[in-house]
Amino acid sequence: MSEQRHRGRTEQAAQTAIDQACRMLRLPTIRSQFGDLAEAAARDQMSYLGFLVELLMAECDDRARRRSERRIKAAACPREKSLRAFDFEANPNIDPAIIHTLATCEWGKKDQPLCLIGDPGVGKTGAPRVGWRP
Repeated sequence: MSEQRHRGRTEQAAQTAIDQACRMLRLPTIRSQFGDLAEAAARDQMSYLGFLVELLMAECDDRARRRSERRIKAAACPREKSLRAFDFEANPNIDPAIIHTLATCEWGKKDQPLCLIGDPGVGKTGAPRVGWRP
């Protein structure tokens, strides 16, 4: 019976049905990206399974991203900081060249140790883990 209901559906009717189903099932990423992914699938001659995988993975990836953003917001972490915004003139004892060299992480790729020294609470442990970007 469901096959008869879906046969002969126009392209516009199909898109409207997908939009309504995505709203009902709470799939915002599939809803917003369906058209672009459908065009790419047709252009790349993707199989139905391949197209379905792309849709579902887009939804999963976006949910993971949003979940991470919610957790960071709920943790009340201080605003994200980057080296581009760092004011090296505020502390002339900090050598910008050394900091930028460390930011490349070459020391880690070469299995060399890094020792950070400083008073408690200055961010030696948390900086590399929470939103730190060179």
